[in-house]
Formats: sequence, C-alpha cells, structure tokens
Amino acid sequence: MQEIAPGVYVHLDFRGSNVGLIETSSGNILIDTPMIPSDNQRWLSYIRQVTGNKPILCVINTDHHRGHVLGNQFYDAPVIAHDLAWKNMRGYGANFCQRVVDSFKREPKVQAELANLEIVRPTITFDSRLDLEYGGRTIRLIHVGGHTEATILIWLPEEKVLFAGDTVWSDQHPYMAQANSKQWLEALSYIRKLHATSIVPGHGPVTTIESTEPLSEYIRYVRRQVRVRIRRGMTKQETASSLVKSLVPMFPVPSDRRSKIESQIKQGINRVYNEYKKGTEPSRPDPDDDNEALDFEPDETPTDDEPLGDAIDLDGNSQEDEDRGYREGDERDEEHDDDDERDDAFDLDDDFDLDE
Repeated sequence: MQEIAPGVYVHLDFRGSNVGLIETSSGNILIDTPMIPSDNQRWLSYIRQVTGNKPILCVINTDHHRGHVLGNQFYDAPVIAHDLAWKNMRGYGANFCQRVVDSFKREPKVQAELANLEIVRPTITFDSRLDLEYGGRTIRLIHVGGHTEATILIWLPEEKVLFAGDTVWSDQHPYMAQANSKQWLEALSYIRKLHATSIVPGHGPVTTIESTEPLSEYIRYVRRQVRVRIRRGMTKQETASSLVKSLVPMFPVPSDRRSKIESQIKQGINRVYNEYKKGTEPSRPDPDDDNEALDFEPDETPTDDEPLGDAIDLDGNSQEDEDRGYREGDERDEEHDDDDERDDAFDLDDDFDLDE
C-alpha cells in the first residue's frame, strides 16, 4: 500500500486493476476492488491496519469490467458507478460467473476461491457528474467514456489526485476492444487540463500527466493508420494484420505475454475500424485529433444555485435526487450481442485478460 496524499492510498499489485482508498473522518471510500477473493481479504486487512475500524462508506467502480467489479461482494457498502456500468452489469448472471471461473482453468486454487462468486451491481448511479461530500472530503466523479462507454474519473480537487481508471495505462498497451477512440482522446486532453499532482492509472505505477502523451499518440496513430487503410479498400482483417507489428514496439511487451498482447492490439484495431465503417467517425482525417477536448472546463466551480453535476452528502443529506440516477441492482440476466465486442467476452484458451 502506498500513500500518495494525506489519507489517500493505492495498492498496485492485485490481480485485475489498481485499487484505491480515500480515508475521511467518518469512514473510508474505496475505488475499484480486487478480482480474486483472497486479494480482497488482504486489502481489507491493509485498510484496517491504516484506518482502524472505520466503516466503508461506499465502493466506486471506474467501469464495469470484471477486473474492477468482481470484489464488490466483499464490502458491506453501496456501490457507485455510471448508469451504463449498471446497464452492462445487468447481464452478469450465472453464465458470466461460470465463465469467470472457467477462465482460471490453469489456476485451480483461484477457481476454488471463485466458486461462490456473487455479482454486486451498482445501487447508486449517475449520468454526467456526481460530487460526494463526506468527512471533510470532496470526491468528484466525472463521466468521460473512451475506454468503455461507462468509464469515469475520480478527482480529488483539494489534493490534486486523480484516479483515472483505465483511461490511463502507464507504459503499457491499452485495452481498446470496447473503446470509443475519439472520446478517449478527449478524456486524455481533459485530464491534462486538471494539472493533477498524482494520477493513479487502471494499470501500472502512479504517474503524472506526462504519461498521457504517449497514450494519446498511440491512439492517434491507430486512428490515422486505420483511416489510410480504409481509404485503400482494405478489410478489417487486412488492416489489423498490416498494422499490429508497428504498434507492438510502442510500449513494453513481456515475452511471456507477447501473443496475448498482439491479440489485444488486434482487437483495438478492429474496434477503431468499426468506428469508421459504422459511420461514427469521418472517413477523412480529423483536423482536431491533436487538440480534442471535452465540452466542459475542469476548473469550473459550482455556484450556490448552479451545482456542478450532482451532489451527495453521504452523512444523509442528498441534493438533486431527481437528477441523480438511483437504481437497485436488477437481478435479471440480459442477453448481449454475440460478437467480438460483447462486454463479458472471454478467451478461455489463452491467458487471462485483466481488463476484458
């Protein structure tokens, strides 16, 4: 566990994604949860060592991928996420749980731990922004999309600490199989305007805004190269096959994961190809690819009569209830489209993907 600001901690070594702890005078706020049950027990132990018996006030999921949400069941607290995370997690039923277990076929001990896997869905959701005020802390949740349609940032404006989720990958290839690449570039541009002192990525070590530049260039490069190949009439398969080799060297690739990383890169290329072919992106180069930004300013502050997004005082005083999406977890299973972009897709014959 690493303290990156007074009362703000991260743990970077659990399977799945980085996790965070924000300590307040009234209790603790957790950001994402470890994927493996035993890791959650370790995480709870670390939390108690640092904060004593303070209650856990809530768990915030930065997106709906399994590397961020499987541990929700181990914390007796409401789960907060974006509306679209809740929507996607409605489909996480018995089949999803079984496929999680099956994906660890090379690790029987982990399979045994996951035998009683329970999906805990968000019970508090929001659309654009949500401010949490609790125990002297302001925690701002901002929807940016990009990596997934449900991806959010968690910004501590006083401490200048940003939990970026999988919007930021520190010195490694990003997972783009469900991405909106233009939206992702906008999110990275927005992050740079925040001037955060510390950025906690979804994967990799704590970093700074400088690390967002190589990721932006990576995404811009993919977009440019895909556009060129589409104009030449190349198929999706031809585009991915011709482009993947030039992308591999852009970030370090462990030798034992090279084949998996190449597969992951191809999925991202396919996703960008689909963005253009389905008409969600222009076929000509975007002149603003290098200067994309969200349509709101990071330094905006609310006035008394114009709150910045939604706000919740977790001591019990709620504001803008009618505008805040509040839903109880829906136990119904929902079928997803059976394509290579489905949210709960697994490749059971290959190494486990942390962020699928």
